[in-house]
Amino acid sequence: QVQLVESGGGLVQAGGSLRLSCAASGSIFSGNTMGWYRQAPGKQRELVAAITRGGSTNYASSVKGRVAISRDNAKNTVYLQMNSLKPEDTAVYYCAAGTTLELIVQSRPRYWGQGTQVTVSS
Repeated sequence: QVQLVESGGGLVQAGGSLRLSCAASGSIFSGNTMGWYRQAPGKQRELVAAITRGGSTNYASSVKGRVAISRDNAKNTVYLQMNSLKPEDTAVYYCAAGTTLELIVQSRPRYWGQGTQVTVSS
C-alpha cells in the first residue's frame, strides 16, 4: 500500500522557517514526480512546488525565492524548505506523487498524503 506521510508542520512567527518532510512507502517514489500543495481555509488547493525524478523543479510564483523543494531518493523522502514565511502561507500542506510533472501541475497526482498544518503568526 502506497503511503505518503508528511511531517514538520507547526506554528512559526512571520519571517521564520520550516522544513516539511514527506516519506513515501512503496516503490512509487523513485519513479514519480513529487509535489507539495497547500490549501488555506476557504481557498482552493494550489501547487506550491514540484520536483521531477531527474531533479527539475517548478515553483508557484507566490513562493519563488522563499521555498526550495528537494528529494532524497535513497530515503524515499521529499522536502520543502520554507523561509521568510508570511501569514498568508498559513495552510494545510499536502505531499503528492504523480507520474508526470504535467499531472502534478494540473493538480491530478495519483497519490496524496494526509496533510500537515503550517500556521504563520504575524
